[in-house]
Amino acid sequence: MPHPALTRRALLLGGAGALVTATVGSCTPSTLPDLPELILATGPPGAVYREIGGALADELQKYLQRTAVRTRPSGASVENLTLLSSNQAQLGFVSLDAMLARQTSPVLGVSAVGRLYDSFLHLVVLNNSKVRTAKDLPGRRVAIGAAGSGTEYTVEKLRRIAGLNFNEVRLTQAEAAKQLEEGAIDAFFTLTGIPTPAISEMIRRQVAIRLVPLAEQAEVLASGDSSAYVPATIPKTTYGTYVQPARTVSVPNLLVAREDLPAEVVKIVANTVFSQADSIAINHPEARRINRSTGIATGPVPLHPGAAAWFREYKRLV
Repeated sequence: MPHPALTRRALLLGGAGALVTATVGSCTPSTLPDLPELILATGPPGAVYREIGGALADELQKYLQRTAVRTRPSGASVENLTLLSSNQAQLGFVSLDAMLARQTSPVLGVSAVGRLYDSFLHLVVLNNSKVRTAKDLPGRRVAIGAAGSGTEYTVEKLRRIAGLNFNEVRLTQAEAAKQLEEGAIDAFFTLTGIPTPAISEMIRRQVAIRLVPLAEQAEVLASGDSSAYVPATIPKTTYGTYVQPARTVSVPNLLVAREDLPAEVVKIVANTVFSQADSIAINHPEARRINRSTGIATGPVPLHPGAAAWFREYKRLV
């Protein structure tokens, strides 16, 4: 199957003349390096990483026909970086704050394919909960994400600098949603794209929930590291009329690759992510936020040479 980016004619969509793809130049199936397997580290059940990762792997398989493209479930950002650095995965999703923290360790050997979308820190409680602010958490059981997740990393950092106090437990989004509904925990944090599947599923089952505002905590995080944290609001349209908007903090998410992954392969990955975002988003609305115009904005994390080549070609064709 020819890649959708191999002709200039494919650059125009309808009368509006919107750009839908960019050429990958000489990266045809016959010129791609032999790569028996490509593993994408994703996330836990109920997470956006897990949902988008599966859809992205399906798209990539169409264009890397000689390569078995597989996903590897994980705790999310922190574990994904471990899998990448140990060569147990070649691609992975990571939050920018976790990535920047890891860059201070010995050479990681990981660079960016592109910026995907921003995650929003949620603090979720049942609607009848007495928790109205984060200051009401002391003495309560609160899930802070799966072990090795970006949620765990960000919440632990927030606890240190903002002095939050509660009894922490580590659960995936899906597990936390279930235990909150059953009354086994009092609240859960999740740092995730919006809408996040685990929360949407609770609403679908008519579980009455509420988002606790985190405006004060957002300012604390942003004042310490403005490159990774930005005060933001979870919009009222995110979860329909069932959940009111809430002030919080957002964190960019990146798709990253091992630096030894061939540039020709990464160029195909970048093109698939940014030119096929609509296909990925058919059953995964979180992916609608993937945008090639902001994809290059990876902050202090350098682009992989293959991704840099794709963005240069895209810019030339705009």
